[in-house]
Amino acid sequence: MKAVFLLLFSIILFSSCGEYQKILKNPDAGMKYTFAENLYQKGKYKKALKLMEQIVPVYRGKPQAEKLMFMYANTYFNLEDYYLAGYQFERFTISYPKSDSVELAAYHSAVSYYELSPVYSLDQSDTYTGLEKLQFFIDSYPNSDYRKEANKKVKELTYKLEKKDIEVAKQYLKTGEALNSYKNAISAFENFISDHPGSEFREDAFFGRFESAYELAIHSVPQKVNERLIISKQYYDDFVKYFGNSELMEEANKIKDNINLRLENTETSS
Repeated sequence: MKAVFLLLFSIILFSSCGEYQKILKNPDAGMKYTFAENLYQKGKYKKALKLMEQIVPVYRGKPQAEKLMFMYANTYFNLEDYYLAGYQFERFTISYPKSDSVELAAYHSAVSYYELSPVYSLDQSDTYTGLEKLQFFIDSYPNSDYRKEANKKVKELTYKLEKKDIEVAKQYLKTGEALNSYKNAISAFENFISDHPGSEFREDAFFGRFESAYELAIHSVPQKVNERLIISKQYYDDFVKYFGNSELMEEANKIKDNINLRLENTETSS
């Protein structure tokens, strides 16, 4: 029985593959459309795509084009080819603004760009594009059922950009002495504070700015040390103002005590 089943399965499979190859070579666009739609409905996207690629130019401008172009874009989406999915869904929304599928197409377009966003340590150009597309969708469809999920994705991408910026600032601090980058660290932390007012990394940014200013001061030429120590104390005050209950307070106070000691010693010696 097992052998018979395998034989029947092989015959069906061979017959199906043979039929597909015949359809691919057949010049009848209508037959290809029907077969492609059937494959699409069954989730056989790679085979469906080959047929769609052949007939999309033929149906452009015809009544069937709207349905075909949505399936075409969604096939790329299901195959996780997000560059082409995003592009094709955008074309669909422009070409068929009154379509019943335009909202879903706009959402899938935005999600495609969201999916292209890389890990935070890499270049974030695609992340900015994803944020732009998601925000455009939210603004265009304020009552959409997809709005909640779109907002969630916006938060994910925003977090990724914040993570990128805070890690860059921390790296400047880490390499401060070796690469003379304490000034860059201070600027990076200050930019973070102004650019990300609601970030969960603001505590790290305020502390990082304070620590960077302190390190800059103690690694400065003698005539600039006191001036920069005083500036670092101001950054300490800012940190305490916003994060007085922080777990970093113990470390912050140690640095502050060292600053005061250095300033006192300078006054005594003068």
